[in-house]
Amino acid sequence: MVSYAIAAPAQAHLDIVGSDEKFPVRRIYCIGKNYVAHIREMNQDERDPPVIFMKPADAIVKNGGEIPYPVFTSNFHYECELIVALKSGGYNIAEEDASSHIFGYAVGLDMTRRDHQAAALAKGLPWEVTKSFDLSAPVGPITRVEDSGVLENGHVRLKVNGDVRQDADISLMIWKIDEIIAKLSEQHRLMPGDIIMTGTPAGVGAVVTGDVMDCSVDGLAPMQVRVGGVAA
Repeated sequence: MVSYAIAAPAQAHLDIVGSDEKFPVRRIYCIGKNYVAHIREMNQDERDPPVIFMKPADAIVKNGGEIPYPVFTSNFHYECELIVALKSGGYNIAEEDASSHIFGYAVGLDMTRRDHQAAALAKGLPWEVTKSFDLSAPVGPITRVEDSGVLENGHVRLKVNGDVRQDADISLMIWKIDEIIAKLSEQHRLMPGDIIMTGTPAGVGAVVTGDVMDCSVDGLAPMQVRVGGVAA
């Protein structure tokens, strides 16, 4: 048995619909620029391929939780996305085999310090400061693929205080889920416990303390989170 010099961090995990078991989160992979309409609203070149970045596992916020308004930003944005959870992985996964590695799906938010993203893009800097900060990855309960079927279409929606801000269909993704898994596995050894944020459609915008965000994807458990006061 390993003896640690300090208390070991808790294992990040997600709930599973209809089960007392938990899904342990190893890594959070994120796909940017994966819907044409969102690329256009960000004034980016839609001919560029989607970008790949990561968030730390301890950025997870579960359904019903509260996100403190983060330090080091005055322009805190939501990005509602379909989440893919993996039960297996490896290197160089073929597209035709990709769906066999899926454990299930969830809905989530890629919370963003938008003011710093603009500076990072302009200077070609890494995205950690804008994407990988504390509690920047709210994710709802996972629906097993056996219950949902393999998802190829379905509305992804986000409401802020009851008003619809994002509403699109996952069929409009530039890179489809099988392609995302295959492409990621060219660069990373995918593993059980990895989750993938597949990109956000148009309609992103800012939230402030007190705002309530409701996120959904057809056929999956919905998620609600609230923006709290400034992080201490």
